[in-house]
Amino acid sequence: MDIRKIKKLIDLMIESDLEAIEVKEGDQSIALTRRRVVSTTESYAPASAPLKINTDVSPAPNSGRLETSPMVGVYYAAPNPGEPAFIKVGQKIQAGDTIGIVEAMKIMNPIQASQSGTVAEILVKNGDVVQFGQSLIRLQD
Repeated sequence: MDIRKIKKLIDLMIESDLEAIEVKEGDQSIALTRRRVVSTTESYAPASAPLKINTDVSPAPNSGRLETSPMVGVYYAAPNPGEPAFIKVGQKIQAGDTIGIVEAMKIMNPIQASQSGTVAEILVKNGDVVQFGQSLIRLQD
């Protein structure tokens, strides 16, 4: 069968919204079928434990410089459960040091300090849900 005839059959199927067509010409035959796209909805199991949302939105004191979250997600203070935290109050940090991790869409995103200083206060707890721009730590010189 000529390729042009096959293309015409395909066009006919699309125009007529046919799911299948079979054509016989002498000793040759061709059967064409269209696959329908089926949209599926995935359901997700609820989280094993509800997320703790930090409802304390009181403004941080004006003294010191703040490091903020670059994204919405869950804040983790340590690289893995049971390991020491990245930072602690009184610790001197340099720009580029990891101060925590924010998990967003199941991706662990290390949060790096943008400035150097001494950690005066850690404003969030391990496992808190943090918002974009929310203060994570306060630094002093």
